[in-house]
Amino acid sequence: MKAEQSLKNNIKNPAKQPFTTKELAIAGMFAAVLAVISQIAIPMPTGVPITIQIFGVALVGIILGWRLGVLATVVYILLGAVGLPIFSNFRGGINILLSLTGGYIWGWAIMVFLCGLRPKTGSKSLNTLFMFLLPVLGTIVDEIIGGLQWAALSGDMSIYGVFTYSMVAFVPKDIFLTILAVIIGIPVRKAIHKLI
Repeated sequence: MKAEQSLKNNIKNPAKQPFTTKELAIAGMFAAVLAVISQIAIPMPTGVPITIQIFGVALVGIILGWRLGVLATVVYILLGAVGLPIFSNFRGGINILLSLTGGYIWGWAIMVFLCGLRPKTGSKSLNTLFMFLLPVLGTIVDEIIGGLQWAALSGDMSIYGVFTYSMVAFVPKDIFLTILAVIIGIPVRKAIHKLI
């Protein structure tokens, strides 16, 4: 009786369902996608490169949903933390997470969660609106977390300086890439839905 009740609870609450072998394989595949996308970077004199990683993170969340998306992103972060050269510019190690750019990487777990939420308001228009707003909110949260760590570790830039620079160099580009990821990700998600 208890086992039957537990099964019913898992069906109602996907967060409590164990991951299947197929889901783990898909999460691993998308962690590899993040590793490839992370290598596309333009070095900057500030020490924080311009990348399209935010596009990859948003895409993972949109396609996989919050549950598998968070798993894929955390797997990517942990593999990089233990030393695999999968962070930008083929770097790896816990020191990257504790560096100027580390806050942006930590923030991806929250961002992918927001990108992966599937709003069900009962209104198709509202659902579509939230499908764009939540990822953009995730991008802003990531920028804040990353900017705060950057400012805390940078000896020559204030929080104001970091956020002013970010508003020019990163935020518009990242919001554009996030919206692009939503536009691309929704039809891709529908196409591979049977695999997930």
